[in-house]
Amino acid sequence: MSEEHIRGQISAKEDEITRIEEDASKKDASAEKEIEEEFDLRIEEAQTKLNEEVQLREEAIQKAEEWTQKKKEKLSSAKTADKALAQLKNEKSKALNGKLKEIENEKKNKIKEVQSEIKQLEKQIVALDKAKAKEITEE
Repeated sequence: MSEEHIRGQISAKEDEITRIEEDASKKDASAEKEIEEEFDLRIEEAQTKLNEEVQLREEAIQKAEEWTQKKKEKLSSAKTADKALAQLKNEKSKALNGKLKEIENEKKNKIKEVQSEIKQLEKQIVALDKAKAKEITEE
């Protein structure tokens, strides 16, 4: 292998690293969109439910003498809706972080492999340079 060929391979590998980084960047964006699509509507519904329950709870408190039982039901419903909302937000955050971590690990592994290949190619260049130097000194 000539030095020119090896340098061409190194350049191709560096281009591959750039492509891997671009792919990872695209995956980051799509992961966020995917997680948002999965959770945002449910979170919005849970938020709407919570807002409704909180409003009804306030009305029940105002009419406590007449609506004592209703007040208790709505307090419970609002608490459940609040927990559901918090849980969904937590799940969304965990899902996004997990997806991003997975993408980052994949990117690191691919880059590590390519960098290893570059090191091997650089060693070949050094070996070629030594062989050339030996040929020159033997002449």
